Amino acid sequence: MPAEALAPALLGKILVHRVGGRELRARVVETEAYVGEHDLACHASKGRTARTEVMFGPPGHAYVYFIYGMYDMLNVVCGGVGDAQAVLVRAAEPLGGWEADLSGPGKLTRAMRITRADNGVDLTGEKLFFLDVGADRPRIVRTKRIGVDYAERWKDEPLRFIDADSPAVSRPRFGR
Repeated sequence: MPAEALAPALLGKILVHRVGGRELRARVVETEAYVGEHDLACHASKGRTARTEVMFGPPGHAYVYFIYGMYDMLNVVCGGVGDAQAVLVRAAEPLGGWEADLSGPGKLTRAMRITRADNGVDLTGEKLFFLDVGADRPRIVRTKRIGVDYAERWKDEPLRFIDADSPAVSRPRFGR
């Protein structure tokens, strides 16, 4: 599935991480699509590297990378083999009585204990995965992505998707 289709489809899904004897669950409320090597905001635009290799592999795997010297970021690889597309999971709401601030991609991975050790993990497995609860239909708003000012014309592409009714969405809520 192309990133531009997967990004809104992930909203409302439950992200589950089984780690350290716990099961952490959160409802996804914000995503961003990175649509391939031609997208200058996409890591694949620099070509195939050790860091981006997982993006060129089969869909349904985690692409977890380190940024700003402090945050791990969770992406879902999509597209097909050789078509390096991914969706960044930007924000979520904690579920099951668990209290955490998941209103940004770095906060989400830190609280859910997702690290670069999860890079390449099959997201259809039993450790890190998504559940479709079926009943949740978020009100989706599409905006430009955040933090990609370096990406020339791609910085203004409306490839960020949010659940407009969620207080956990990162800033700015509605973009332009």
